[in-house]
Amino acid sequence: MFQSRDNLIGFLLAASSSAFIGSSFVVKKKGLKAAGASGIRAGHGGYSYLKEPFWWLGMISMIVGEAANFAAYAFAPAVLVTPLGALSIVVSAALAHLYLNERLNPFGIIGCIQCIMGSVTITLHAPAERDISSVLEVWELAKQPDFMLYAFLAVSIALYLIFKIAPKYGHTHIFVNIGICSLFGSLSVMSCKALGMAIKMTFEGNNQFIYPVTYFFVLVVSCCVVTQINYLNKALDLFNSAIVSPIYYVMFTLLTITASMIMFKEKQTMTQVATQACGFGTIVSGTFILHSTKDMDLTGGIAGFTAKGSGPIAIRRTGNANEEELPILNERSN
Repeated sequence: MFQSRDNLIGFLLAASSSAFIGSSFVVKKKGLKAAGASGIRAGHGGYSYLKEPFWWLGMISMIVGEAANFAAYAFAPAVLVTPLGALSIVVSAALAHLYLNERLNPFGIIGCIQCIMGSVTITLHAPAERDISSVLEVWELAKQPDFMLYAFLAVSIALYLIFKIAPKYGHTHIFVNIGICSLFGSLSVMSCKALGMAIKMTFEGNNQFIYPVTYFFVLVVSCCVVTQINYLNKALDLFNSAIVSPIYYVMFTLLTITASMIMFKEKQTMTQVATQACGFGTIVSGTFILHSTKDMDLTGGIAGFTAKGSGPIAIRRTGNANEEELPILNERSN
């Protein structure tokens, strides 16, 4: 794996990035919960979390993680760095279990594993990026009709979700707020790549900040990141962080790879296409399991039965004090 010292540095940066980002979800949620207890919750449009030290600590952790991830791409290839982002899901779920009392049931664990496997499969078989020698080349790629169409659709769908869907269903459907984050996130990554290339080439002696398009990419990154933070806060405030983290990772990864393939037009073999399709199917099934069983507590013995001899029971939490018991195995009368 580590054929050079640079690869080792890239691996360590990517792994530390996942640790910082995964922990940021939990730390930020502690700040959001504290803010919600004393003011208007972020999920209902409040911004009292800006006064909470825990939220800022989580925000700093996320910034450090993103910076480490950005630096990792300067040392190691994407095929090594990107799959390690899945570690943030494991970190987030473990810390949420320890500090937020948010437990993952066995179905949730299986769904989380499927999300990781599917995302890694797609990432490992994604085509290599093309070499770029100037930020103007990225600008020319961004002006291609097919990428312009993708950008238009991404922004249009995100705005439709923000103004039409989120006010009605954002509090009950987890995919609304996360979808907004992921759509803007895919565009921010393309701009971040251009900005990162500009900074790297500038340090190498080829100043890229003499071109106005560099500042345009800075503007796009700023707008997209602010929007992502706002709607990610709402998702964390309204839903279990152990569920938000993997779904956000999956949607963000899929849309980012899609945007990259459209913009940079890497060539792919049929084997790559088929493998990515299988990875996508794995992700969809894992996400479905995570979303459909997130409110279930499974009880039962090691052998699948309780001490009384009855089958395992799924307890679905409802909005009130009542709980509904759902038998997983049907009992047969002799």
